[in-house]
Amino acid sequence: MKNTGIIIYTVILATFLSCNSNGDKADGYGNFEATETTVSAEANGKLLFFNIEEGNEAEENEVVGVIDTIQLSLKRDQLMAAKNTIFSKSRNVLSQREVLKEQLKVAQNDHSRIENLIKENAATQKQLDDINGQIDILKQQMKSVETQNAPIVNEVKSIEVQIQQIEDQIQKSIIKNPIKGTVLVKYAEPNEITAFGKPLYKIADLDEMELRVYIGQTQLANLKTGQEVTVKIDDADGMKSYDGHISWISASAEFTPKIIQTKEERVNLVYAVKVSVKNDGSLKIGMPAEMWIKG
Repeated sequence: MKNTGIIIYTVILATFLSCNSNGDKADGYGNFEATETTVSAEANGKLLFFNIEEGNEAEENEVVGVIDTIQLSLKRDQLMAAKNTIFSKSRNVLSQREVLKEQLKVAQNDHSRIENLIKENAATQKQLDDINGQIDILKQQMKSVETQNAPIVNEVKSIEVQIQQIEDQIQKSIIKNPIKGTVLVKYAEPNEITAFGKPLYKIADLDEMELRVYIGQTQLANLKTGQEVTVKIDDADGMKSYDGHISWISASAEFTPKIIQTKEERVNLVYAVKVSVKNDGSLKIGMPAEMWIKG
C-alpha cells in the first residue's frame, strides 16, 4: 500500500508540472493596433459641408467635406480678366508682326525679280541695293516687335501660374478621404472655421489589425516573417482563436515595455513583433491578445 501511494503521488506531481510547462503558456502577449491617419484641412475658411461621423466607414477618395471657396473663385476670375486684357495687347503686337511679315515676303519676291532683271541688263545695281536695304529694315522691325511681345508673353505666363495656384487651392478645399476605413475620431463640425493644418478627423483601416507582441531572445529563432501563428482573445466561452501571420520583426532589442513590465522583467531585453490578423469585427484597437506559435 505504501508503494502504491508513492506511485500515485508521483503521477499527480508529473501531471501538475506538465500543465505548467511552456506548452500551456502563450508565446507572446500584446495589444491590437492599426495604422491611424489624421486628415487635416489644406485650406482656410468655413466648413460648408462635412459628412463625417465616428464609427462610420468612408471609401477612398470619397468627398466628405467642402471648405468655402468664394474668395478663391473671385480671385481666379480677376486673374482671368487680367489675362484677357494682356492677351489683347499681345494680339495687337502680333498683328503688327504679321503685317511686317507680309511686307517682308513681298520685298523678298521683288529682290528675286530684280536679280533676274540684272542678269538680263534690265535693272540697275541701285535697285537691288534699295530692295536689300528695305529687307534689312523689315527684319529689324520684326525683331523689335517680337522684343515688345516677349514681356507680354512672360506676364501672361505669370498670370497663368497664379491661376493654377488658385485652382489647386480650390481643389484642396474639397476634402477627399485618403483611405478606405472607419472614422475613429471627429474633430470638427459643419459651419466651423478651419485653417490649414487643422485636424478634421482620424481614420484607420480596421479590416486587418496588427497585434504587437514582445518576445524574448530565446524565442526569436522560432519566428520568421510570413510565418503562420494563432492569435487568441478573451471570449465569453473562454478564448477565441484567429489565424495570423508574422508581418514584421524588430531588428533591434528594447527593454520590456512598461505596460507588460514586472519587477523581474525591468532589465530584460525583448523584440517587438507584429502579427497581421483578419478582423471579423470583434477586434478593436488596444484589445489585449495572445500569440501562439503553431507546432
